[in-house]
Amino acid sequence: MTRLAILLMILALPAHAGEIWITNEKDDTVSVIDVDTLEVVRTYPTGERPRGVIFSKDFSRLYICASDSNTVQVMDPETGKILHDLPSGEDPEQFALHPDDRHLFIANEDDAVTTVVDTQTRQVVAQINVGIEPEGMAVSPDGKIAITTSETTNMAHWIDTATYTLFANTLVDSRPRHAEFTADGAKLWVSSEIGGTITVFNVADQTEVGKVRFEITGVSSDLVQPVGFKFNPEGTKAFVALGPSNHVAVVNMTTYEVETYILVGRRVWHMAFSPDNSQLFTTNGVSGDVTVIDVASETPVKSIKVGRFPWGAAMRPTKSQ
Repeated sequence: MTRLAILLMILALPAHAGEIWITNEKDDTVSVIDVDTLEVVRTYPTGERPRGVIFSKDFSRLYICASDSNTVQVMDPETGKILHDLPSGEDPEQFALHPDDRHLFIANEDDAVTTVVDTQTRQVVAQINVGIEPEGMAVSPDGKIAITTSETTNMAHWIDTATYTLFANTLVDSRPRHAEFTADGAKLWVSSEIGGTITVFNVADQTEVGKVRFEITGVSSDLVQPVGFKFNPEGTKAFVALGPSNHVAVVNMTTYEVETYILVGRRVWHMAFSPDNSQLFTTNGVSGDVTVIDVASETPVKSIKVGRFPWGAAMRPTKSQ
């Protein structure tokens, strides 16, 4: 193949440029990583102890849980300017955006409530009593169900989003941290940090249908603490952050068996895929960096220094996909 032909082939490939936005708990900042150069290109100040982070559907707004400021901040990602704060309740840690792109469901760890905020009117529309120390939040793809996990009560709380009422409470293992619905909305996965497991539920009747367990050769079992996780677009694999074990597990979503473990930085919390899903970026709190994983080979390819105690991660495309 000629050099010209190779150049034309490269130019014909779709653009996959984008950014990964990382919250840094101890620095009160967000770091912006360019997915092409794998470098930090911008850093912006935030409120105190930023953790959960999510973009609006059109990526024009960034929502940040500023936990110690007791607010959700709204940032313009083009300028890094904080546009305004939203009333979030005490100590917001994680949240989920409803498919209507308007309502945020926020876990308030200190208040044992889930707060629902209308991002357009900037008003609280509901507060729902849940278990002690709520953290994880998820909303089903059809928008009908919201989930809050409570760390001390060891439950997933099922909320009807039409009435803002609880309709079920299901037990999980000790200290649940994160929840995600599968893309088809049929299953709910909940990670339990101290229990060292992920529990899988059938959404239709809230019954437990599976359990994922982890064991890493040479790593003490008490260090294997599942927290955040992401599903690949095909719905075949789950990538699970295992906290102070410093590994990400790759889980078969049909058998619930672990296929492999990937070594990353220290105290891995959460993750975000690149726009084309070819890379996975992990936040490593203690080592203050982000590990870049090549998804196809399931291997780490780079470590990127960010701020102190990186926690949350969110993807933003910067060109048409």
